[in-house]
Amino acid sequence: MIRTTRREHRANRRALRATLRRRTAGTRATQRAVRAVATGTPQPVRTRLVAAGLDDATAKRFAGAFSRGLVADVVGETRIKLKGRVRKAVAVKLYAARAFAARLATYRPKDSVFAARFEALAGVAV
Repeated sequence: MIRTTRREHRANRRALRATLRRRTAGTRATQRAVRAVATGTPQPVRTRLVAAGLDDATAKRFAGAFSRGLVADVVGETRIKLKGRVRKAVAVKLYAARAFAARLATYRPKDSVFAARFEALAGVAV
């Protein structure tokens, strides 16, 4: 029988809690994105990518490149919080389902692993 020290036990439990928190956050983000897309209103690319099946980190990574050159259906404005009490108004580009599906059918990242993921998403979404 392998005995672990108290420090190792605490570290293991801490890692398990972090994994659970990460999985919960990912599930909630996906559910929130699916609900937002189901409304039928234009949504940001990141939200649409998460709802289509990408994890949030990958969607955040590729959202900028995905939407580059794509004409937004609606351009809104939101306020983001900077340091302290400072806030800044930034533009938000929103895309309808048709524009998103058309871009998804053609977009392929240079990395072959992510290109395969986007190809799989295009097959499911279209």
